[in-house]
Amino acid sequence: MPDVPLPSTSVVICCYTEDRTEQVLEAAASVARQSFAATEIIVVCDHNPTLEAVLHTALPDCRVIPNRETRGLSGARNSGARIAKSDVVSFLDDDAVASDDWLERLIEPFADSRVTVVGGAVDPIWASERPVWFPDEFGWVVGYSHRGVPTQRATVRNPFGGNMAIRVEALHAVGGFRSGIGRVGTRPVGGEETDVCIRLLRARPETLVVFEPSARIAHHIPASRTTLRYFVARCYHEGISKAQLAAYSGASRALSEERRYVRHVVPEAVTRGVQAAFRGQVASGLGKAGAVVTGVGVFGVGYLRQSVAGELWR
Repeated sequence: MPDVPLPSTSVVICCYTEDRTEQVLEAAASVARQSFAATEIIVVCDHNPTLEAVLHTALPDCRVIPNRETRGLSGARNSGARIAKSDVVSFLDDDAVASDDWLERLIEPFADSRVTVVGGAVDPIWASERPVWFPDEFGWVVGYSHRGVPTQRATVRNPFGGNMAIRVEALHAVGGFRSGIGRVGTRPVGGEETDVCIRLLRARPETLVVFEPSARIAHHIPASRTTLRYFVARCYHEGISKAQLAAYSGASRALSEERRYVRHVVPEAVTRGVQAAFRGQVASGLGKAGAVVTGVGVFGVGYLRQSVAGELWR
């Protein structure tokens, strides 16, 4: 049973390039038509005055502000959360579209006072044909919910940062998102939401981080992210991100979900690909199995390289 009223929420959309202007407008429009109305929509422009001027004109009903911290997604999110007027701040990627009941579903778990962070599911919108070799187990590479995430409401270590909500007071209490980790421009790294959730769980062991699969958004995947080159680069930089996170938080916390992923999701993915090849789907089956093995290997290289570099600098 609910033990607290549902909180109000501000929605923050962080953007950085004029190339996504139309998608930012689409994202803001999807928030404006929610069944659970947001208190406000805050659009944060990451050190791009030209884009900021364009969006000031194009989005008169939104609060358009600059990132007042270090360039990057962490600083932009902190800038939006700092001026939010609501109890909860919800983050939506600038190249995503929220389903009409997204906020309603995303906010529902906050009826439990122990819940501090809630994340939702992400569906892909492919700009070009999906590669036959691309495995669903690596959906995180291009920004959608990979096979292996919960299919029912569950507690998790962290959600996907482009579809998440967090109590503002709790975010401020742990110092916000950490600069120096996470995406800056097009650099294919991440981990800032993992870091903030780990710090929250450490500071408040009783808190709950919840994944709510009914809170859905759709994420545009450009053709540039469907190449093998991008796949390898993203896996490599994810390894770097996790090594940085391990240096901050310790490997046991930083890699808890990754260990489960490698032990269960990865072997099942390889087996599934090989079985598909035996059924005659040779290109897609072996391609997916090969991509999984390659992705895990490249991740490991990035992790080890960053770990060694970190030790040398100490």
